[in-house]
Amino acid sequence: MRIIPAIDIIDGKCVRLSKGDYDTKKIYNEDPLEVAKAYEDHGIRNLHLVDLDGAKSKQVVNYRILETIASKTSLQIDFGGGIKSDEDLHMIFESGARQATGGSIAVKSRETFLKWLEYYGPDRIILGADCRDGHISVFGWQEDSTEEVVPFIKSYQKKGIQYVICTEISKDGMLAGPAFDLYREILKKTAKVETSVGPSGVEDREVPGIKLIASGGISGMEELPKLAQIGCEGVIIGKAIYENRITLKELEGYILMQS
Repeated sequence: MRIIPAIDIIDGKCVRLSKGDYDTKKIYNEDPLEVAKAYEDHGIRNLHLVDLDGAKSKQVVNYRILETIASKTSLQIDFGGGIKSDEDLHMIFESGARQATGGSIAVKSRETFLKWLEYYGPDRIILGADCRDGHISVFGWQEDSTEEVVPFIKSYQKKGIQYVICTEISKDGMLAGPAFDLYREILKKTAKVETSVGPSGVEDREVPGIKLIASGGISGMEELPKLAQIGCEGVIIGKAIYENRITLKELEGYILMQS
């Protein structure tokens, strides 16, 4: 399971919110590059970079920070927040993002999102399926839609989406544990059945149908093996690192153990 620290940006600074509420903003570091380099120094290879200014204003704002981190580290960056147009998407890829996460756009302009998926391919486009009370939320979690999370994911799975980031918003920033039950449900309902011939004859088994990345609520190292066991492909960790609930040394050891 991939370890993916998060850097959330407001006004060029590393912040964390609680349950997506911008009024709960807490600044942890004024230099995102410094934070990114610390992750890289401990063997971390992936980064989730979120433009919270962009998510709220509905257009990419902090692409210069993406450009700086991408040019001065070797981190594989997925970028989300405010991606609403072909120009936005082209700009973030040109600025060094390896993957782009689309959440609001996948709800509000399905045709545009599917066009991106077809043009760039499923390795580069991530579906953001952030939800509150079972329904997808959009525009920096400021607005709830009528889309139910599991049917929403399945509808895009049928169109070829592979990577899905799912945050249960009530868990985000609360350090009270991730949404294990939600992730089990998603993985079960998107699983594929593989048929193989073995010593006992023809056997059917369920295999993951999507690459699910858990996000929100991580509070301690003991939760990571549990997420891996239920089938999550990756986990995004934010506040737990800033609050020293999980140390970078511990993450380095976990990554080495998996390799």
